[in-house]
Amino acid sequence: MDSLRTFFPLLATVAAYLLGSLSFAVIVSRAMGLNDPRTYGSKNPGATNVLRSGSKAAAIVTLLLDALKGWLPVALVKWFGEPYGLGDGTVAFVGLAAFLGHLFPVFFKFVGGKGVATALGVLVGISGVLGLAVGATWLIIAFFFRYSSLASLVATVFAPVYYVFGDGVAWAMDRNIVLSIVVMSGLLVWRHAENISRLVKGTESRLGAKKKA
Repeated sequence: MDSLRTFFPLLATVAAYLLGSLSFAVIVSRAMGLNDPRTYGSKNPGATNVLRSGSKAAAIVTLLLDALKGWLPVALVKWFGEPYGLGDGTVAFVGLAAFLGHLFPVFFKFVGGKGVATALGVLVGISGVLGLAVGATWLIIAFFFRYSSLASLVATVFAPVYYVFGDGVAWAMDRNIVLSIVVMSGLLVWRHAENISRLVKGTESRLGAKKKA
């Protein structure tokens, strides 16, 4: 048993990556008889692009499942991992692995979404307060500026700051988790490169705005 304990973190990380590789935007769209989200709009397999199909229900289900696959592996390790030698280091690895699975899904030719919902799920798994703070930041920026991408970018940048400077009692800071959040934040900014360009040019679509024919 003790010899196997060294493999448990690796097994948990691989399992988290495989879970993250489930592209629910594609799966839900197929199940509901909608077009593949990789063939229209931004071609991004995420909840926002699924919404462009005209099905709010499909978009909501996609959003929840994408967040769930980020939260679940982290929560399972925190709840049941200690007897198997899975500590905060493994929490960091499985969270990052699930996020990377969403970005580069092995089941979908490594073409994934931007990862905002999955990253939020990971953060909620790490700390409910942390997830709430990041989610609230997104809502505030989105409400005042009406840009989903800008809200995601601001929340992304503040995520590691909230973790590092949060209440030390509620959020027991771990260097591996800090590094994991920083890596996720960097990748999220990278995945929003086109959005950043449109924001600078003033051509980014606002929330609730109807596209011109």
